[in-house]
Amino acid sequence: MADTVLFLAHVASGASLDNAALEALELTRARAGSGFTAGLVGDSKAATEQLAGAGATRIVQVTGSPFEQPRYATDAAAAEAICRAVSPGIVIAAGTARWSRALPGVAARIGGRADTHATAVAFDSDQPVVTRWFYRQRMDAALRRQERPWFILIEPGAAPRWQGEPAEAVVETLEPPPTETRTQVVGLQAPATGEQTIRPEADLLFVAGAGWTKKQPDGQTHLEDASRLILDFIGLAAASLGSSKSLVDLSGEGQAVLPFLTHLNQIGQTGATPRHVKGLSTCCHGEEPHAVGWRFIGERRAINLDTNCGWARGKADVLYVADAFAVMSKVNELLRARKGAGASA
Repeated sequence: MADTVLFLAHVASGASLDNAALEALELTRARAGSGFTAGLVGDSKAATEQLAGAGATRIVQVTGSPFEQPRYATDAAAAEAICRAVSPGIVIAAGTARWSRALPGVAARIGGRADTHATAVAFDSDQPVVTRWFYRQRMDAALRRQERPWFILIEPGAAPRWQGEPAEAVVETLEPPPTETRTQVVGLQAPATGEQTIRPEADLLFVAGAGWTKKQPDGQTHLEDASRLILDFIGLAAASLGSSKSLVDLSGEGQAVLPFLTHLNQIGQTGATPRHVKGLSTCCHGEEPHAVGWRFIGERRAINLDTNCGWARGKADVLYVADAFAVMSKVNELLRARKGAGASA
């Protein structure tokens, strides 16, 4: 392979590489073998040992308090310093919000090019071929570029994680030139754990459909019961909560809605495309826009009373023909009993 390959990662002080970085690292290792260089922004012995274990022959690091926080000016300065020290032809990094914001600017500074949302990198006669998504992940394109350096940001969830053993690392530390910053990070604000419904790292995605707000067999709607069942399950199972567009948009149609759902929970053609090990869809029609949002879920199950719904016609691995209110009530009961048994043990 003619091009020098650089893998870039950012890390919190003392922490290991996160899942997105480990996925991009595995893709880099698989394509470049043991002949790649690693660049790290942040001070972490654990992360450098992971890079060495993955086969990095050279590790270049930028440390210091200005580079601990996600900020365009300092992230770009650190990445630029690493790139100028290594002079790579190909730069591979995880497509996190932090790198997606900073690396295209770095590419412009050093006369390179950048592509985001890449899902694969292959080599044809030693020339990289990048597969990239377009139009809400519904179209794939194979790209080649002559310009160098070429920055390739790997979409999180598009590759398996590196899971090898760490090794002793020899690290070169760089001193980037002083960087003027106007942004000061004063802290983080996040909802309490019990209030959090979007958990990208959760094993299970629970998707609520518009059926939760419709009239039930007694002719009445049961929004309070629906809210309680859904939120109890999310808390008990530590699951992530998704929603179909129809449910999120019901308020615009003057209909009652589940108050805790927003467009941030929306998945599908006009929402997010999450990646979880398992997914459970409830009261959803399961047609194309919703199935697009589920394309990267490992195991897909659904609860629906309609045997002719979209899920019943091949989009779910397992379909439970049952009432979601009854099923989730029983599931929550079993989860509480299991937690109670674990606490007493």
